[in-house]
Amino acid sequence: MKISEVIAPLEKWAPLSLQESYDNAGLIIGDATKECTGALICLDVTDAVMDDAAERGYNLIIAHHPLVFSGLKRLNGKSMVERLTIRAIRDDVAIYAIHTNLDNIIGGVNHRLAEQLGLANCRILRPMKGNLRKLVVFCPVGNVEAVRAAIFDAGAGMIGNYDSCSFNVAGQGTFKAGKGANPYVGEIDSLHTEDEIRIETILPDYLQNTVVRSMVKAHPYEEVAYDIYPLSNSNEKAGAG
Repeated sequence: MKISEVIAPLEKWAPLSLQESYDNAGLIIGDATKECTGALICLDVTDAVMDDAAERGYNLIIAHHPLVFSGLKRLNGKSMVERLTIRAIRDDVAIYAIHTNLDNIIGGVNHRLAEQLGLANCRILRPMKGNLRKLVVFCPVGNVEAVRAAIFDAGAGMIGNYDSCSFNVAGQGTFKAGKGANPYVGEIDSLHTEDEIRIETILPDYLQNTVVRSMVKAHPYEEVAYDIYPLSNSNEKAGAG
């Protein structure tokens, strides 16, 4: 198993886009394409943790707190961060941090702390803003159910405790297929009018590529017409506290 295969489910669970602006979560040191010989999980990267990884022959350390929070101008070993960074590079040990992105998700660190305290009726105290998107796609009437299902299955359409949320408007789309095209409907070099449905839904930014790929795969058109708009709505499923 490669290091990237260990990291991928972590980033699916706690997407990096949900980290705070001051944070430095993700793969900080190392080559994700290398085979993983084993992983240690810790709160902070320390000399003792590095010693343990060396004794076990592990080449991946997954820490809660990033070893490096901000840019390093020198690597001369005068600080603990510099010394451990040099050692990790020399020993070919990858350092990965899963920090405020893990704090900010439902089921993450803050959620578990609330559970340990026996709190009930919990909600995010400071919902995140700026990480929601609106997806609009135009689809022929006969394919709406399949395209909409693909979008929802990929994770779009969640609003609070509701899923499969969308708004749908009927209309007519026009297009003229040029030379070299392979139109699903219509003829080459002839203006075509098709009854279509405009599907609107919402999604978090970290699912954008996944949702778009699923939508395009389910859509019958050779060229899929869709728009993505940034939203200022608060994301009630992610945030601090």
